[in-house]
Amino acid sequence: MRSADRAAEVAAEWIAKAENDLLNAAHTLKLAARCPTDTVCFHAQQCAEKYLKALLTLRGSDFPKTHDLEALGTRLRNGLRPSVAPDDLGTLTRYATVTRYPGAEEIALTEARRALATARRIRKAVRAVLPRTLLRRKARQRVPSRPGRK
Repeated sequence: MRSADRAAEVAAEWIAKAENDLLNAAHTLKLAARCPTDTVCFHAQQCAEKYLKALLTLRGSDFPKTHDLEALGTRLRNGLRPSVAPDDLGTLTRYATVTRYPGAEEIALTEARRALATARRIRKAVRAVLPRTLLRRKARQRVPSRPGRK
């Protein structure tokens, strides 16, 4: 398999995971007053992170294992960077870590809604620069083998 084909395959897997995070955040937000807002914000951040990593993968850019969206965004070269506000990246970054642990401040439902809207803006901006063929591509499902089966 050519490296470009492999990069497209991995990028499609990142996109599929990002879409799952977006779906999870949007579905959870429907719980309204009972909504675990930290979960919505975490999945919103994860959606944006995975879209940025899909784009970096497709472009053959190395990136560290990080949840820092601003750091990922700076790895995109000028002219190849989607139009994403740095403030959007910074806002979502904190949801990857700080809000997931005990002692974090409560997140209001309105803030969770804003986080989801921000993730959708980032998704739209990244998808605008991705090849249409990649967006139509289905990520290959990897089925783990079961012990004892051939």
